[in-house]
Amino acid sequence: MKTAKVTGLILAALLACALATVAVAETEPTVLIDRIIAVVGDDVVMLSELRNESIKLHRQLEQKGVSPMPSTAAIQQKAFESLVLIKLQLAEAARLGIEANEETVNQALNAIAANNQMSVQELSEALEAEGMDFQTFRDTMRNEIIVRQLRNREVTNRIQVTKSEVDSYLERAGGADGRTAVHLLYIMIATPDGASPAQREEARVLATQLVDRLRAGENFRSLAQQFSNDQSALQGGDLGWLDVNSIPPLLQSYVAKMSTGDTEGPIAAGRGFHIIQLEEVRSDSSNIVRQTHARHILIRTNEVTSDEHARARLTQLRERIIGGDDFDALARANSDDTASAIKGGDLGWSTPGNLVPEFEEQMDALPIDGVSQPFETQFGWHIVQVLGRRDYDATDETRRDQARKAVRDEKSAEAMENYLRKLRDEAYIELRLDDETN
Repeated sequence: MKTAKVTGLILAALLACALATVAVAETEPTVLIDRIIAVVGDDVVMLSELRNESIKLHRQLEQKGVSPMPSTAAIQQKAFESLVLIKLQLAEAARLGIEANEETVNQALNAIAANNQMSVQELSEALEAEGMDFQTFRDTMRNEIIVRQLRNREVTNRIQVTKSEVDSYLERAGGADGRTAVHLLYIMIATPDGASPAQREEARVLATQLVDRLRAGENFRSLAQQFSNDQSALQGGDLGWLDVNSIPPLLQSYVAKMSTGDTEGPIAAGRGFHIIQLEEVRSDSSNIVRQTHARHILIRTNEVTSDEHARARLTQLRERIIGGDDFDALARANSDDTASAIKGGDLGWSTPGNLVPEFEEQMDALPIDGVSQPFETQFGWHIVQVLGRRDYDATDETRRDQARKAVRDEKSAEAMENYLRKLRDEAYIELRLDDETN
């Protein structure tokens, strides 16, 4: 038996060996003999798992219309790395007691079926028709839910974005020539952690050569698939359309000065050298939204106050308001929404999406000064009165919201990368390169 800690050369050797078996299996399925190809902590990676993950990844790339398609070896290596990371995260989730119960999995399956205008039974039959076992699909869904919960708990929910970070981001982002979105292609030539000067110089030379080749007219996507160390490599380095406030901070100042078709790089930063090409740009006008000024009275239900009682109380209050009683005074005396009650139930000016859908639906149906019938939301029972409507230029607020999301996404991506690297570094991963391991 041959064993080794995961390194680039050994991984390549493993994949070369495993892929030969997989390639035969695709033409003659009966000759595939399953076996362990890696040990990951207390779990294992099977050859069949590598094959299935590779097929899934290949299909995803086809659905995205990626062209040219990456080599089989590149897809297999990405599939193997993905399997290892999933198993490490599932093990960590188990250690922390994170799990997905049957109800949660059922809700996810129901949502997938509904999005495809199917019942769960029809979804099961469709999967079976494509050669996918429904129980395997269900287990995959469970694992994805568990991994998402782990990432939220350990990384995403810990990210904080300050006002100064948003301000700094907006200063860098610019938005030259009225641009609202850009379509970027990206290559990263990475250097290893603790890289020596010689290693950094080797990466710089390669990145410089790639820039020269790109400016001479070579296809960006092909070079990205061959050389990029970023996760977008399989898609030819295509980052898709990015709002100007969602451009990674590292690239913002460069993108702001680029014209369509320009290539910029190599940009030395962080873990290596970066190359970008601006493929397309979009421009748009200000973001004008229709805002509504409203006030409400809320009655919450509990052991003492039933739905019927809450609705009856609000019906009486509505009749008093229609009869001339002051909404402000009644809200102060009766509303269970303490934050707005002290302001006479005033909710201020709201932008679409700020309030729960049931509330907005009732509010939007009212004329100015109209008072709704009692209605229920997740918070309790309400009546609402519309005081006014206006068209509002929310461009600045929108840009700040987008900038805040971009900063959060940037910090989350960096934190997630560090978290996954830590899991890998601390894990026991052993490759098994021959059939004696069965």
